[in-house]
Amino acid sequence: MKAVVYTKYGSPDVLQIKDVEKPAPGENEVLIKIHAASVNAYDWHFLTADIFLLRLMGGGLLKPKYTRLGADIAGRVEAVGKNAKQFQPGDEVYGMVKGGFAEYACALEDRLAMKPSNLSFEEAAAVPMAAVTALQGLRDEGRIQAGQKVLINGASGGVGTFALQITKSFGAEVTAVCSTRNVDQARSLGADHVIDYTKEDFTQSQGGQQYDLILAANGYHPLSAYKRALTPKGIYVMAGGSKAQIFQAILMGSWMSETGGRKMGGVSAKRSQKDLVILKELLETGKVVPVIDRRYPLLDAAEALRYLGEGHARGKVVITMEDRV
Repeated sequence: MKAVVYTKYGSPDVLQIKDVEKPAPGENEVLIKIHAASVNAYDWHFLTADIFLLRLMGGGLLKPKYTRLGADIAGRVEAVGKNAKQFQPGDEVYGMVKGGFAEYACALEDRLAMKPSNLSFEEAAAVPMAAVTALQGLRDEGRIQAGQKVLINGASGGVGTFALQITKSFGAEVTAVCSTRNVDQARSLGADHVIDYTKEDFTQSQGGQQYDLILAANGYHPLSAYKRALTPKGIYVMAGGSKAQIFQAILMGSWMSETGGRKMGGVSAKRSQKDLVILKELLETGKVVPVIDRRYPLLDAAEALRYLGEGHARGKVVITMEDRV
């Protein structure tokens, strides 16, 4: 089978398309014929090792320990391990795997769910990591409640487009922050208010608007600026962005939180079958719709990552398999 492989850290130029052995499922795994995968900042960070901490967390100090990229996939189950009970060959699934930029991959059952029936494989592949990050950031870290005023900074990217829609599904009032070219998109996804960051800095607004919850999916501001834009018991959740933003949230978030007051923190998606099922329901009822910016064939996976790395993708970037049916 064909797979995207890298043996050293670097730019997308280090990626290679190779013929590798087709995997066999373990006892609690399923083998998936992949029809589409999507690209995440997660893949970019492991490719470039731009966040050095990832090397210490198992990525490999001097070179990648695991030479395959790709976490989000959608496809059909081809075979199941002897202890796998949830899925059968032929089932259409979506979820998170290791090495998803390939024609096949294996995954533990609890990292998958049945594909939303109304979505194509490409649309379903756009969902898992970005939407789970948004859901867990808003619900678990942000403790979102109906009627709250919520701001999504970076509302036009992968996490941001899902966060905007999930916020609306909770019954909250959402303000989207994005660039001029994405204002109409944010409104079409349900934003109650849209701030064009090229014209206005929401942390310096004249009216002193404050928010019960801010989810930062992109766009840099110092933590002190985010804190100023929160209500007295507001919560800030970092869900992506620049290296400076990530390190600030990791190193200073707890220190800047207030006892009984404002909370500053971050979210990193935890694999959750339960949350994939929750998202399936939101997708099938039309409350959440994947936004896909560009599609690339597997052979152009390097270009897909290069485009993502430029930082201006509107929604998700998807990789398709040429022989999909």
